[in-house]
Amino acid sequence: MNELHALVVYVPRSHTEPLLAAIGDAGAGRIGKYSHCSFVTPGTGRFTPQDGAQPYLGRTGKPEEAAEDRIECVVEQPLLGAVIAALRATHPYEEPAFMSWPVEGWRRP
Repeated sequence: MNELHALVVYVPRSHTEPLLAAIGDAGAGRIGKYSHCSFVTPGTGRFTPQDGAQPYLGRTGKPEEAAEDRIECVVEQPLLGAVIAALRATHPYEEPAFMSWPVEGWRRP
């Protein structure tokens, strides 16, 4: 039985589809006989690049807002490392914002 993890990542809207494809191809979003399952919600990301940053968007020291999507999906624990590697390789931000945690009470047979 593989433990499931929830994965949430925020990405500029212009990169949502490539990121969904990359993490799905790496194994994210597998539920039963389905693959690439996810839920996407639009929102606004806010950040201020600090000295030494090389931002994809904005300038050092200036607050920035970006149209972003929040992607939510599940990942089997053995695939989590590969999915995060695909996320980092595809995401345009220098420091992508993402989080994951075990889904309590759910074990895949």
